Amino acid sequence: MLKFNFVKSVCDQQLKFAVIIARYKGKWVLCKHRERDTLEFPGGHREENETIEDTARRELYEESGAIKYILHEVGAYSIVGFDGVVNNKKENFGMLFTAEIKEFDRIPEGFEIERIEFYDDLTKIDWTYPEIQRKLLDIYRLQNARKGESQWLM
Repeated sequence: MLKFNFVKSVCDQQLKFAVIIARYKGKWVLCKHRERDTLEFPGGHREENETIEDTARRELYEESGAIKYILHEVGAYSIVGFDGVVNNKKENFGMLFTAEIKEFDRIPEGFEIERIEFYDDLTKIDWTYPEIQRKLLDIYRLQNARKGESQWLM
């Protein structure tokens, strides 16, 4: 069982991955991995000597082809029971971002994403990591409700 928490502060070096809830022309942007039949938000693991924002920018490009966008940090979260690849008992930290994509290029070849898809509604999505992705949406909704940004809510 996963334990998922929004965290108010975490040391930057502890952030292992970035996830980006992205929109394009009012639609949600989701990625379809080459080896799965499910969908997910763009995101991935941080590389050595990369800031977490650099991770978000790199992953957004590699997984969607986005080249022009506005990126915002939403906040950090922790997951106990999953590190993005395997189940484990360690606490792992990630950073959630949002992106309003303005322009795409082709998805770079040689990466794991087969295609991107656009959705008006996320209620019937077959998620890759359903428990995690729903929790990230909850964090996102809470943050935007506090800011009065209802246009991003489902």
